[in-house]
Formats: sequence, structure tokens, C-alpha cells
Amino acid sequence: MNAPTLRAYLIDDESLATERLQRLLGSYSEVSVIGASNDPGEAIEFLRQNPVDLLFLDIQMPGINGFELLARLPQQPLVIFTTAYDEYALRAFEVNSIDYLLKPIDAEQLGRAIKKLDRLRSVEHNLAFDDLFKKLAASLDSVEKEYPRRIASRVGERISFLDLNEVTHFVAQDKLTFAVANSRRHAVDQTIVELERRLDPARFLRVHRSVLVNVDWIQEVNSWLAGKVMLLLKDQQRTQLPVARDRVKDLKSRLGI
Repeated sequence: MNAPTLRAYLIDDESLATERLQRLLGSYSEVSVIGASNDPGEAIEFLRQNPVDLLFLDIQMPGINGFELLARLPQQPLVIFTTAYDEYALRAFEVNSIDYLLKPIDAEQLGRAIKKLDRLRSVEHNLAFDDLFKKLAASLDSVEKEYPRRIASRVGERISFLDLNEVTHFVAQDKLTFAVANSRRHAVDQTIVELERRLDPARFLRVHRSVLVNVDWIQEVNSWLAGKVMLLLKDQQRTQLPVARDRVKDLKSRLGI
């Protein structure tokens, strides 16, 4: 027996964003879009009278953010957040969201989110539909964790996104954190500690209190006198990074040396 179609509602203060998302969702039979709004207040009133199964919800909106909107609903639907601000990812998953999509949303991103939703629903396919929502938190624990592929960098009012494959390392300096890609520094809003928690630990390794390195970019590990260890990266600048003594063991274990 096929799972029931999810009734979805879209909320974003930008009309072009809701129109684009609605077009993309037209390719998925699992989801039926029953409405959309660019006004958070209007959306709350609708949802109080018309509970839905799934929300595609922007976070940063005038007057009220997505988290505040959810708190005002009598029933909590499944949520897929859509936002241009990567900094909210951790908080998004604290409210049992299914996924967190960075705008502009593309078909590939949306496809992964729908597949994740399908996996959750298949776990509970023999249960009543209401039971799916009651057991959502437990189901989320069984879904393979997905790590971000991009990170946001802000310069003034401009926000750009860096492909994490191109980031050789992160470095903290003068109370700021920078992602280094293509031998250029890009300011990011997270601390080294926060990045260590958020990023894929199989790819990014903390080698110093102020350095998080992409292990794919390590070319050499050099041991010097007095137990000092330096990494040589395979970027254009041939960057050298120090390894703290208490992190040498973890580094060697990760690299299999």
C-alpha cells in the first residue's frame, strides 16, 4: 500500500522563491502543494484552520522568523527549512526538521530532501499516518546524517557560498574565523569549535585549537625535532599548518600512519 500524499504548504517572504519551489515540487507525486504564502502572519492564520503534513519554511522573514512561526502553531507538521543563511542549520535540526536547504534551491537538493522524507515514511509504512509524526524523532535517529556541502561567507551585506571540497582549511585569527579556498580567505560566522561539530568528521580534522583542516588537501606530514609536526597542503601556496602535540595521535590515526 502506497503512503498517502503529503499535503504541503510553502512559506517564504519572496514570491519568486515560493513560485520556483512549487514548480520543482510538481515533479514529486509524494507531495501535493495546497497553498503558499509570502506573509508569515497570513500563513499562521491559514495553518491554524488548515493543519498540513509538511511545511517548506523560510527562516529569516520580516517581523517573525521560521522558528517563532512554528511555536505559534497548535500542531507541529514535518518541516523542511529553506533559507539563504547557513548559520541556522544546527538550530533547524533541533526542532526535528527533515532537512535544511540553502537557497537558491536546486533540483538536486530538493531530490535529496524528498528521498530522506520517503525513507522516514517507509520505516512506518504499516502504521497509521498520525503515528508517523509521533515517531518522527526516533526515525530521524535512524537516518544517515547528511553533512553540509557548502558554507556561507558574509562580506557586508553580500553572502556567498563556498564549496567545501575547495576549502583547504579553516583558521581562527583575531577573534575571526576564515575558510581558505583557492588560496583566498573568506570570513565565516562560525567558530572553529562550531565548525568541528557541524562538518563531516571524516573530512575535516581539528589539528590545532585554531585550525581545522580538510584531510583531502594534506600532501605531507613532516616531523621535526622536539616532536613538532607540520602539515604541507597541496594548494598553490604550499601552505604549512602546525599540529598541536595533543592532536598528533588523532592525526596519525586518521591518516593511517
